[in-house]
Amino acid sequence: MTTTTSSYIESLQAHVAQELRTPVSPEIEWLAHEIAAIYGETVLGVMFYGSSLRADSADGVFDFWVVVDDYRDAYAKNWLARINQIIPPNVFYIEREHQGQTLRSKYGVISRQAFETGTSFAAWHPYVWARFAQPARTVACRDEAAQQVLVAAVANAILTMIGRLVCILPERDDEFRFSLAAFWQEAFRRIYDSERRPQSDEIISALYSVDQERYNAVASFALQQLASDGHFAKAAPQARSFRVAMSKSGRRQSRLRWRVMRSFARSLRLIRLAKTAITIQDWVPYVLWKIERHTGRRIELSERQQRHPWIFAWPIILPLLFRRNLRSFEE
Repeated sequence: MTTTTSSYIESLQAHVAQELRTPVSPEIEWLAHEIAAIYGETVLGVMFYGSSLRADSADGVFDFWVVVDDYRDAYAKNWLARINQIIPPNVFYIEREHQGQTLRSKYGVISRQAFETGTSFAAWHPYVWARFAQPARTVACRDEAAQQVLVAAVANAILTMIGRLVCILPERDDEFRFSLAAFWQEAFRRIYDSERRPQSDEIISALYSVDQERYNAVASFALQQLASDGHFAKAAPQARSFRVAMSKSGRRQSRLRWRVMRSFARSLRLIRLAKTAITIQDWVPYVLWKIERHTGRRIELSERQQRHPWIFAWPIILPLLFRRNLRSFEE
């Protein structure tokens, strides 16, 4: 099917809308509504994404983001609203029993404004758009208007990821010539590096290969829309590859911007970890479960360590953090 220039963004948004509406398992649906109920009417919707979505399994920790209208309406405690405003999202951990099964979730809370900014070219770091340029689902969505807000933001996340990261690819004759597979895998590699979470080549390859038709489709729409908008001078499709042209000054500025964003993101990573350790107030069960899941090692804390983990549990927890067994604590 031939797509005209004026409809690239419409095609991208239509693809995203269909993807976001794809049904999820009953367990995920139930847990998402449980989380949404904590924050009441201010919730636009709950976004489900990450490794549990790719694995299509109820085993593990589900990753959600809760998009809200306003932090002050979301929280009973003002300090949570304030720190959420400074560095969104706030990350929490929840466990619920459902039909004899323990469902675990690590979820972030973010305002509509911060979500829209974080998925756009106005973002100072890739933290939001890097996650939602990947497949996601909307659950517990308030209404159709809220659904459209989330669709537009996710489509913008794809545009932003591609617009920001094409510049990292090798050049030839003043053009970027690349397969879509090469682009996505290099983009994933750079994103994980920017968050101090390096991944193996096998994991990077699997991220793309598990849904390559989806990635190719949205990238094709996005590249041509970006060219239509003037972000690129040219974006010429060739089967599953592209030739993209940018001005010399545009290439230079894009690379400089990415270096600054990478440095900023790596610094924010450490701050986010510290903040998450505060917002996940009952974090000990999650940490112990994750240690056992990643290492096969079951750790029993003493009664004193369980009562005062900030004081007495660190001799056990900290070495594991340094070995990166818990590197996804705040993903």
